[in-house]
Amino acid sequence: MSYLNYLIGAYAVFAVVMLWDLLAPRLQIRRELRAARLRKGRAAKRTQPVELSR
Repeated sequence: MSYLNYLIGAYAVFAVVMLWDLLAPRLQIRRELRAARLRKGRAAKRTQPVELSR
């Protein structure tokens, strides 16, 4: 492997790690917000009065 190939590989790995560093927190925030919305919906369904059909 020549020095140029090593340098290109190193920069490629650096770019992938930086991209992951940017995306991972955003994905985690999105996942946590979705979980909170689902929990809120389940809690709202539990507190609603049950309608009896005749």
